[in-house]
Parts: sequence; C-alpha cells; structure tokens
Amino acid sequence: MPGVMMEWGRLFYARGGGGAPPLVCLHGAGGSHQHWGWQLQALGDLVRVIAPDLPGHGRSAGHGYADIAAYGRALVAILDALDVERAILAGHSMGGAIALWIALHNPERVAGLALIATGARLRVAPAFLTGLQETPAATISDMVPYLYGPTAALELRAAGETAFHASDPTVFHADFVACDRFDLRDQLAQIAAPALVVCGEQDQMTPPKYSRYLAEQLANAELALVPDAGHMVMLECPDVVNAALRRFVTFISQYKTD
Repeated sequence: MPGVMMEWGRLFYARGGGGAPPLVCLHGAGGSHQHWGWQLQALGDLVRVIAPDLPGHGRSAGHGYADIAAYGRALVAILDALDVERAILAGHSMGGAIALWIALHNPERVAGLALIATGARLRVAPAFLTGLQETPAATISDMVPYLYGPTAALELRAAGETAFHASDPTVFHADFVACDRFDLRDQLAQIAAPALVVCGEQDQMTPPKYSRYLAEQLANAELALVPDAGHMVMLECPDVVNAALRRFVTFISQYKTD
C-alpha cells in the first residue's frame, strides 16, 4: 500500500498510471480515496492519478480540520512529500473547496482545476451539523437520500451509507464545519487556472446553481451538467465524468506545451 510519512503521521494514497501534470483527486467531507475508484481505473492510460486520504480520513493518520485553509496547507505539504510540483486538482465537494483555496494561495502548484459537485460557498444544513455531534449514525442515514440522484442504484446507495458510517463522526463534523465557514465568492476572479466544473443536475447538496456561479465567475471555466445524477456524480455516472475529465486533462497537457 503506497504511503508516506507526514508530520501528522502516515498518509495513505492510491495511485495509477503515468504522465504529467498528474491528476490529484481530493475527496469530500467524511470521504476517502475510494470515491475516486472509477477515475483511478479509467484515466491511468492518460495521466498519473493520485488519490490521497486526507488527514484523519480513510487509511490516513492524523485528524480532520474545521478549516479549509488548514486542509489546503496540508495538501501543499502532501504535494511536496510526493514530489509533485504542479498538478491538475480534481476536488469533489469539500475537496473542490480545498482545490480552490490552493489555486488562490498557491497558484504556481495548479495546472488546472476539475471542480466536481462543489461551490465557492458551501453552507451546510444546521440539522446535519448538530446531528453529527448528537446522533451521528441516524444523521448519516438521513443524509444519504440527499447524496444521490433518483436513478442511483440501491447497491450504490447502500455501499455509500456503509462507508460513511465507517468514518469518524468527529472528523465528519469538522469537515462540515470547514465547509460551512468556506466562502471565496469575492475572490474567484483572482483564479486564472483553467477549470472544468461538473455537477449532477439532481444534486441537492451543492445544487447546479453553485456550479453555474463558478463557471461564470472563474476566468477560464467550462461547465458540464450531468442529467439525473446527484451529489456523488463521479460514482453515479463515472463514464460521463471520466469522459469530461479525459478531455480536460488532454486540453491541459496541450495548453501547457503550446
């Protein structure tokens, strides 16, 4: 199992393929590298794919953070440890917030942004914030219907619920606090990196209006809406998302060499 020692302990990451700039995939709140399994399988022939478990998540040591900036600084340290000078950052939900933060504060590390089911502001329902502290198991079960689109397979929903129940509820809550505090709406125009913005049309957690706003406010962005998909769009419709990522990665590779 690939891993590297960090100041907070051992970092786990999944990897596949080869090619530069690498595609670094950042999971969302309470998630892990497993949310990027389809991308690790499908894109390795085109690019080096790296999917870390953020601190305190999945198989990584450490603890979660209640601040996107703290996750951003941690990811810069991860890129350094993995000897990644510049990368295409693909971020899902909270992972997209981390990618945007790095694009703003460390633009030299970002070749491109793939912003999936995310936004410049990520308000969290108070019931989820309170529930993850008081009744985490029931709250996670209540959250699942909001995570998937109407046509998502029951097996996918069940596997997702099981995985979220296995996460540390303290870390999950801190992630949601970090999301709730996040707001870069007034700074998006400062981000020059090319961006692909992807959202499921049935996303209830980060509705399509969030993605439309990103695509309108970022200097160089393309919007791709996925019919029938919900918040877990890269798991619900992997072929559609992978096709969009393949086009974007190819564009970035050519864009940086032209």
